[in-house]
Amino acid sequence: MANKDRADKWLDIVAEDLSVAELLFNNGHWLYTGFMCHQVIEKALKAYWCVCRDDDPPYLHDHGKIAKGCGLYTKMSEEQKDFLEGIKQMNIEARYQESKDAVARTLDRETTAMILETTKQLHAWILEKLQEKSSTR
Repeated sequence: MANKDRADKWLDIVAEDLSVAELLFNNGHWLYTGFMCHQVIEKALKAYWCVCRDDDPPYLHDHGKIAKGCGLYTKMSEEQKDFLEGIKQMNIEARYQESKDAVARTLDRETTAMILETTKQLHAWILEKLQEKSSTR
């Protein structure tokens, strides 16, 4: 599959995940809003990977490693890098209930709103970089 097609596949999923994150937020589901934000960033990075490299993105959930692997990490601000590190805990896949509860206790409406807004900003930034990269290939 062409690189743009591979990237578009990821971006279609990202758009749906972002919509789900907003629905969850509007219904007060802080933990799962955070999880979907984690997914948005992971898949946006994987879309960027697809326009930069010929191989498939790795089966990782570590945003920093994905961003480094596709060369985007060096273009990020320190705030963006810090956000990648901080949102790691939102990957709740296969967590035990005690772990989910511990993460959930760190979240409230204000904190989750900040995570969602920062996710939207980073998502937009990744899309901008993806467009730049696509136009040079």
